[in-house]
Amino acid sequence: MNEQPNFTEGSVLLVDKPITWTSFDVVNKLRYSLKRCLEVKKHKVGHAGTLDPLATGLLIICTGKKTKEINEYMGLPKTYTGTITLGGTTPSYDLETEIVSSGKTVNISLQELQKATESFTGIIQQFPPDFSAIKKNGKKSYELARKGISAELPAREIEMFSFTISAIESSKHIEGGLDCSFEVVCSKGTYIRSLAFDLGKALGFGGFLSSLRRTAIGEYTIEHALSVEDTITLIDSTTISE
Repeated sequence: MNEQPNFTEGSVLLVDKPITWTSFDVVNKLRYSLKRCLEVKKHKVGHAGTLDPLATGLLIICTGKKTKEINEYMGLPKTYTGTITLGGTTPSYDLETEIVSSGKTVNISLQELQKATESFTGIIQQFPPDFSAIKKNGKKSYELARKGISAELPAREIEMFSFTISAIESSKHIEGGLDCSFEVVCSKGTYIRSLAFDLGKALGFGGFLSSLRRTAIGEYTIEHALSVEDTITLIDSTTISE
């Protein structure tokens, strides 16, 4: 998909988002590059599905007239890999906020964990994290959460096509905890942070997301994505020929 783009008319790009960047950081960086290279004051650029700052992986970036197709890509199933840590919680359900230990030593086998994932597959109800961009009464939930106020967001229906835990090891993040390597295929609107929290709650140990990488959106995979720097190089070289 990243081959022979036409940036004057519009293109669809696969970009590998780096850790700590927001999805909008990537969009803004590429928009600036496109405006500079095309010598225009405005150019439409958008992404088809947000990744949290601490997540890495596949972003589908649409430019120009191709931004009209964003909703089509957003509706595709998403594939994620990463690590869920059992043995504590965090307010944000990931490593953005401080870990609070459950005080329990996590003693559970891989087979027991694999069995526990079965109740999280299919069509399920999921509560989004308070630390999210969902708006409640005109305010973003995370803005309230940072003040210690819960937006009490309603549950939403999502579909978990598969949820596999493939390996476990002693946690790098919390004493007595367990780091669980996983892969998930899910529908639009799924919060993997909430999945980590809910799994930990169901097991009685507490849980949070300690790493996340999006590896696919529908048939589009991370193997065909370019880094932000390489995407800018592509824009530079392609717009010269246009």
